Amino acid sequence: MSSRAGDDHGPCCAGAQAAFLEWREVPAYERAEILDRAADLVERSRFDLAATMVFESAKSWHEADGDVCEAIDYLRYYAAEGERLSEPRPMGDVPGEHNENFHEGRGVTAVIAPWNFPLAIITGMTVGALAGGNTAILKPAAQSPIIAYRLVEILRDAGVPNDAIQYLPGPGGEIGRALVEHNGVDNIAFTGSSAVGLNIIEAAAKTRPGQRNVKRVIAEMGGKNAIIIDDDADLDQAISGVLVSAFGYAGQKCSACSRLIIVGSAYDEALERLKNAVASLVVGSPDDPAAFVPPVISADARKKIMGYIDSGRSYSTVLVQTDISHLNSSESEEASYYVAPTVFTDVPLNSPLAQEEIFGPVLSVFHAADFEEALEIALNSTFALTGGVFSRNPRHIELARATFRTGNLYINRKITGAIVGRQPFGGLAMSGLGEKAGGPDYVRQFMQARVVSENTMRRGFAPEEGA
Repeated sequence: MSSRAGDDHGPCCAGAQAAFLEWREVPAYERAEILDRAADLVERSRFDLAATMVFESAKSWHEADGDVCEAIDYLRYYAAEGERLSEPRPMGDVPGEHNENFHEGRGVTAVIAPWNFPLAIITGMTVGALAGGNTAILKPAAQSPIIAYRLVEILRDAGVPNDAIQYLPGPGGEIGRALVEHNGVDNIAFTGSSAVGLNIIEAAAKTRPGQRNVKRVIAEMGGKNAIIIDDDADLDQAISGVLVSAFGYAGQKCSACSRLIIVGSAYDEALERLKNAVASLVVGSPDDPAAFVPPVISADARKKIMGYIDSGRSYSTVLVQTDISHLNSSESEEASYYVAPTVFTDVPLNSPLAQEEIFGPVLSVFHAADFEEALEIALNSTFALTGGVFSRNPRHIELARATFRTGNLYINRKITGAIVGRQPFGGLAMSGLGEKAGGPDYVRQFMQARVVSENTMRRGFAPEEGA
């Protein structure tokens, strides 16, 4: 899959702008029918799409299939939401006056997508725009261009006009920035790192000659997520939830657990169980059903993660590190992508291990004297995406519900795997900007509200035509 040149964004934007004038006028129910057809096509291609992600993005079959299912959910849910939002809503009336409020598309949306959910997230952002009557330009992650192009093919096959859904692969620093700065782009949907997201927000705030709209940015920018294990928690349930949350897909999820806080007397037993569980994890190829932890996405990603692990040894204690010596002895290119799941203890609260998003299979463990201290440790972060509590204490659960302020708080379950329509997903604080994906407010972000007020107390009658 070749990259497009940096100046290709101009024709793409021009085509998307022209297509917007027509796509906006397509009745919302027809747009919904097209997106429902696309969902049917994705469903029929479920195995092929999952296979693409296994081999392009190193997803396990289980993770890849979940990615496809989430894409289907986005298509169906946002199709219905776009139809709902486009219906005029009566407002307060008085005799002789009728008022209605309705939403319509804003224009062209640049979709700047990540590689870790290479079908689900790009589908959600793209379909959110299309369902609201906007056109979209997809800029996939450099690591996952093929699955993104399959989505474009499916949407076009379902009936989305070619110019209404454009595909523009290439390096983010070049293509992504060009789209963000183009005067014809009205919305920007981004998922990725905080550093890049904040740069996009800053760049989008500047107006440029010919710009007609204030650019609206929807950004999901990661987390430093914590799970609390209370001193009365079911440790079987808790350790299982931590393993999936911290090491599933090698920790390469913005919702992944990277901090574990154990309360009081539960510490020693929970730590021992965690140590044994992590030591038993199977690390291997994503197409191996026995493997729980796949390789990370690239050699560069591995280098970054290993930097955190190596520096962490100087100020923290390694509790356990899964043995992957049999993998690193291989001479294949894939061998350079494996990272051993690693658990640290004695981690300083303001250290990089405790504060920075690592995006890898690295977990830091903290000991809290009581539940209140555990909450203080959990909230000691600029991020607020997901969080979790394992407890059987009703008072502690209610306290967490009231004060553990994250975008998504999970109680007595894993903190990854939000489901469209059930757990709308998105963070607070420095974890993001915009409404929650998979929820009733998401599509509305891509739209603008209009109000029409009519004086119905007419004087006289309109002249007949030809009179």
